[in-house]
Amino acid sequence: MRRLARVALLCLGCGVCSLLYGLSQLALSLEQEPGGGRERQARDPAAPDARRQAGSAGRGEAGAGRYDYMKTHPSEKMHLAVVACGERLEETVTMLKSAIIFSIRPLHFHIFAEDQLHESFKDILDEFPYEGKVNYTLYPITFPTESAAEWKKLFKPCASQRLFLPLILKNVDSLLYVDTDILFLRPVDDIWSFLGKFNSTQIAAMAPEHEEPRIGWYNRFARHPYYGLTGINSGVMLMNMTRIRRKYFKNDMTPVRLQWREILMPLLKKYKLNITWGDQDLLNIMFYHNPESLYVFPCQWNYRPDHCIYGSNCKAAEEEGIFILHGNRGVYHDDKQPTFRAVYEAIKNYSFGDDLVHSLLQPLELELQKTMHTYCGRVYKVFLKQLTKSIRDLYARRSKGR
Repeated sequence: MRRLARVALLCLGCGVCSLLYGLSQLALSLEQEPGGGRERQARDPAAPDARRQAGSAGRGEAGAGRYDYMKTHPSEKMHLAVVACGERLEETVTMLKSAIIFSIRPLHFHIFAEDQLHESFKDILDEFPYEGKVNYTLYPITFPTESAAEWKKLFKPCASQRLFLPLILKNVDSLLYVDTDILFLRPVDDIWSFLGKFNSTQIAAMAPEHEEPRIGWYNRFARHPYYGLTGINSGVMLMNMTRIRRKYFKNDMTPVRLQWREILMPLLKKYKLNITWGDQDLLNIMFYHNPESLYVFPCQWNYRPDHCIYGSNCKAAEEEGIFILHGNRGVYHDDKQPTFRAVYEAIKNYSFGDDLVHSLLQPLELELQKTMHTYCGRVYKVFLKQLTKSIRDLYARRSKGR
């Protein structure tokens, strides 16, 4: 009888311990749910082996804190990353300026650049007059040591760096990556809010490569799998990096699902002779096999020359205006698409503190009217519609805050 009592007591104790363990794991999972929970923000968001230069238009990095991107608060930072190599300094600074002009919450820029560009970035950004609103961190271009040469020569110099951001910025929960040739025509806050629209399986958001299949590249020429009907464009990529790091990806290389850090090199080895657009093609392949993981936002969040050079085909932009302008193919720097170049020049030449209506909007409208001989120029008002609203909203916020 005593032996039975001991066994019963032992079983009862084990049951209590199991129950307590299960409750603790449930609490932990609820606390760390990507996008819906909270994560400690470390002071150093870089990988341990990455050299870092911290500076700021807000004089140094902000202190450690807690954040919840699904329930955002006005004081929380938004993280924006860009990769700059070669002759991209001016273009990158213009993009950063456009992000600052309209955004409401504080911004932290993660700038990956060749070593020779670091001092120039620092000199320019330290002069930005938005102390406390803008912080930045400079990083070297960093690839895995054993395969650095292959990644560096993929598509364009440094372009594939974006694939490694979830592995380098280990303590950043969510991130907006953009190409250097991006211009924000409304607050970064607005695209950041898509994080709150992700369902439980979605880890990233991008826009389609094309709206019109008849001029699509992937559906006509690709020699590899791609997402959806016309593929996706990775020039504007919103990421919940906590989810990316945790996910196991389906793939066509092995029946075993692979994590982000495991899948990149095998994917490159299998498809390197079949891809044209480098890292963007690899992302298309990944989301072809994992379509449930992608949130697709409308074309006005990544508006490119293809949306107007053969006639307007981004209906959302016609209705609401362009939210984010993407001047790929070098159109900011030649005369092939003067509409895009006019917007770039207007923001580049704008000085912080000047009146946005008289110094940016009105001169831009005059320049855009000169481009009506082009297809994009015929719809030049879509380039102004959201910009006009963003300026009006900015001045309304300033008046309200007085």
